[in-house]
Amino acid sequence: MNLEMSVSESDVATKQPDKNLSWEQGNRKSAMRRKRWNRREALIGYLFILPSIIGFTVFVLYPMVMSVYYSLTKWDGVADPVFVGLQNFVYMFTKDPSFVPTLKATALFALLSVPSSLIVGLLLAVLLNRNLPGIKLFRTALYLPAVLPSVATLTLWKFIYNPQYGLANEALDFLHLPTSSWLSSYTMAMPSIVIVGLWGIGSTMIIFLAGLQAVPKEIQEAAQIDGAGPIRLFLHTTLPMISPIIFLQLVLQIIGALQAFNQFNILSSPAGFTTEVLMVHIYHIGFGSVSQFPQLGYATAQVWVLFIIIMVVTIFTFRLSSMWVYEDSSID
Repeated sequence: MNLEMSVSESDVATKQPDKNLSWEQGNRKSAMRRKRWNRREALIGYLFILPSIIGFTVFVLYPMVMSVYYSLTKWDGVADPVFVGLQNFVYMFTKDPSFVPTLKATALFALLSVPSSLIVGLLLAVLLNRNLPGIKLFRTALYLPAVLPSVATLTLWKFIYNPQYGLANEALDFLHLPTSSWLSSYTMAMPSIVIVGLWGIGSTMIIFLAGLQAVPKEIQEAAQIDGAGPIRLFLHTTLPMISPIIFLQLVLQIIGALQAFNQFNILSSPAGFTTEVLMVHIYHIGFGSVSQFPQLGYATAQVWVLFIIIMVVTIFTFRLSSMWVYEDSSID
């Protein structure tokens, strides 16, 4: 009897390691299956994003790397580029008589156009943020210029600014006010182009309008109960609530102003460097003219200087945003 019990116990003892071994083998096999499945999922994911990776490499990464190389060369776009190191940048800041004036013109345009577009767009949004009969018609009419072709609009404005038969001088003469040379004037050329930019203020206005309509009514009603008037209500309640939208528009407007090209290229005038901003200057240098050969290497160097300027200004704007942009800390 004892012998049989010892035999059965020995059988259980010998069978137990086999069960443990089979359990470990099953876990190992399932882990290998999960690993193979994860690899398969990763491969499928990479195959799906492969077109985007190829597109980014071919159309973004490769051109950026090559533009860095071309900025260090002397190249006309036809012959082989000749490596010159930092000579393009040294010449740009020390010997080029047109580079600094174009930088000043670009900065002047940004200082004039960005605040004016933000202020006018916000005022129009406030005026149109009312439930009045026919208000949608006014909103559509003010937004319509923003969707018109820019080249056609700028050509029309070039006719309006014509000193001899333009509508601007005709209107001033009808009101018995002094006329102007507009785009041909050394002092009025830049303000004239800024005014043209306000013609397409509808895109900025519509974004501000959406922000105003998203302001909670409870906050405005509470401020009115506390005795806040319309001006105080707007300055201390509405304006802080839409400050993130104002900040977004500020960044986009700054970047757009520093890269302005169409309005200056089409509304060209003999006003010297007052209206030749950096993008137009880069275009003239890179593609040349009747009296000048193309200098694509030097133009690429100026493009990188413009890129660094935009990056520094954008970072500086983001750093200052914490001083005036409202952030709802109650939302985790």
